Amino acid sequence: MSRKVLSAPLALALLTMIPGAAAAADAAATSATAKALTYPDTARGDTVDPQFGVDVADPYRWLEDDVRVNPKVADWVAAQNKVTDTYLETLPGRDSFKERMTELYNYERFGLPTKAGTRYFYSRNDGLQPQSVLYVREGLKGEGRILIDPNSWAKDGATALGEWNPSEDGKYLLYSVQDGGTDWRIVRVKDVATGQDLSDEVRWVKFSALDWAKDGSGFYYSRFPEPKQGEAFQSLNENHSVYFHKLGTPQSEDVLIHATPDKPKLNNSAVVTDDGQYLLVVSSEGTDERYGLTLHPLGKAGARPITLVDDFANNWEYVTNEGTRFTFVTNKGAPRGRIVSMDIKKPAALTQLVGENEATLVGASRVGNRLILSYLGDAKSEARMVALDGKPVANIRLADIGAAKGFGGKSSDPETFYEFSSYARPTTIYRFDTATGKSEIFAEPKLTFQPAEFSVEQRFYKSKDGTEVPMFLVMKKGLDRAKGSPTLLYGYGGFNVSMTPAFSPTRLAWVDKGGVLAIANLRGGGEYGKAWHDAGRLGKKQNVFDDFIAAGEYLIAQGIAGKGQIAIEGGSNGGLLVGAVTNQRPDLFAAALPAVGVMDMLRFDRFTAGRYWVDDYGYPSKEGDFKTLLAYSPYHNIKDGTAYPAVLVTTADTDDRVVPGHSFKYTAALQHAKAGDKPHLIRVETRAGHGSGKPTDKIIAEAADKYAFAAKWTGLNVE
Repeated sequence: MSRKVLSAPLALALLTMIPGAAAAADAAATSATAKALTYPDTARGDTVDPQFGVDVADPYRWLEDDVRVNPKVADWVAAQNKVTDTYLETLPGRDSFKERMTELYNYERFGLPTKAGTRYFYSRNDGLQPQSVLYVREGLKGEGRILIDPNSWAKDGATALGEWNPSEDGKYLLYSVQDGGTDWRIVRVKDVATGQDLSDEVRWVKFSALDWAKDGSGFYYSRFPEPKQGEAFQSLNENHSVYFHKLGTPQSEDVLIHATPDKPKLNNSAVVTDDGQYLLVVSSEGTDERYGLTLHPLGKAGARPITLVDDFANNWEYVTNEGTRFTFVTNKGAPRGRIVSMDIKKPAALTQLVGENEATLVGASRVGNRLILSYLGDAKSEARMVALDGKPVANIRLADIGAAKGFGGKSSDPETFYEFSSYARPTTIYRFDTATGKSEIFAEPKLTFQPAEFSVEQRFYKSKDGTEVPMFLVMKKGLDRAKGSPTLLYGYGGFNVSMTPAFSPTRLAWVDKGGVLAIANLRGGGEYGKAWHDAGRLGKKQNVFDDFIAAGEYLIAQGIAGKGQIAIEGGSNGGLLVGAVTNQRPDLFAAALPAVGVMDMLRFDRFTAGRYWVDDYGYPSKEGDFKTLLAYSPYHNIKDGTAYPAVLVTTADTDDRVVPGHSFKYTAALQHAKAGDKPHLIRVETRAGHGSGKPTDKIIAEAADKYAFAAKWTGLNVE
């Protein structure tokens, strides 16, 4: 999920932490193993916001400040981590989980190759490297050569290789650097033959495509204005603009291609068309798939931009073009997606190439003289190949129930690559020839476990309103199902994001230890197209929570989990999900693991990327939306005097997507409430962001802590 928010001045004069926060933390830590934990004191302010006749108290407003700027917030984080670390050290399963996760992570893994000229570019991790390494090989069967090793960039492994894209001829590589998990990128260019960086460097890039001019003279990118000093991790991001950077020139000379100063909330991302004749700018205001399309002719002096779509009503994804006729994926007139073409001289006149199917169309690409269409059928991947005019050619056979991604390519080459994975099957990379219709393995992992030892099944259960919701169950074969098993229930439910079967070494460790993994495909996601998404957003957001609660009730009713054996987990929008259902049904769950969650639904739109999320959540400034948001906001609905499950909140200090203040405030409120004797803790990672770019050792350490915590409170024996 993408995010954004406005940083307002915070009055801290009256909001002071007690003197000696470190001493308080030490005292708290000594009692961390006691039945009732002693938490660090958190100062409560008297901030109250009158909104639509409601006085909304916000006593922990001061915790919204950046830890790098406000030392009081930094002290609070240190004090909380002290208590949490001391408690986690008492968990018997911590070391066991860490050991098994390390074993499961320790296998050679590859990323999808990209062909440019005669060269193939791909990422590889030998197993436990903090960051994957980018390789290049000459020809399909050539020997791989290290091109970029981000593990040499930082001692803690927290500086990552972000997006990358080779030039058309493979001479240069355009790549981005992500430091400490932030969404900000630094963009550089490398000479592939020598391995040396050029002098080019572009900064303040975020939420950007990176695409080359066909002649390799430079590249197109999107950026925001440079933030004010000290506000890079919190200030509102507006005026996203497209630039062209010519190789060998400073960023100050970059040419502005597309800007929307009259609509500063628009995001503008650009891609060069297959024939190199146009730059297609895709504009959107939020996270919803409602786009505008502007076409900039290239190489034609004085040529004016062409507006193709300006109603911001539907999804439009560029697939290919032949001259002035363009092919798109769209949900216009087809909630589950279709393929259409348009002539840019008459963009309103659409020609249908592939109509809507029962399965949900989630993407398409041109490879040679074929189109490859990616579908979801009941949240499982399907792939089909059609001619350029939409006539069916063949279905692409996939290995199992799982998720297939990739299928990128060029009109001049029939070769493409895709990856396939499932809950018990790590990613295998396949090469597919559209001319022959045959797949062959490009890279296959050598495993330290047997996928056949695990079972994956799909169930359907009924939500509160009778809607059937799919759910995947993963467990070890031979598990005694006569009685309930400790179960980890995961969900997301928002932003049109689909929970497809993908491999996770950390979650497989839970299953390997005898637990059950359940992943619910909640409304708000994209599993069944636009209607499924719409049924779980704005005024219908409660459907998502009902779906998740119903999943927990189903697991118990079916004997999959016993009462007191369910831990719930979710990140980002899924963190909101966990926080909301914990408030609504604290009796149903034994433990809750909300990660980097959106917890204050009345102020999410005031920081970095939060403003984008109004498409799913609504506007806190509008009365109708405000009432809906207030009704489920995790921070505002903690039930004082009610016994809560054990809660371990996780966030990171450099998360500039969902700023950590959300988790800080929620934790402070939960600890202040009389919410029972189970622990209510927060774990704050340093030099880590929303999730991307996190080094392997940090991923394992955090997951071991979370699942040892869940095991403790669900009764999973991991010693």
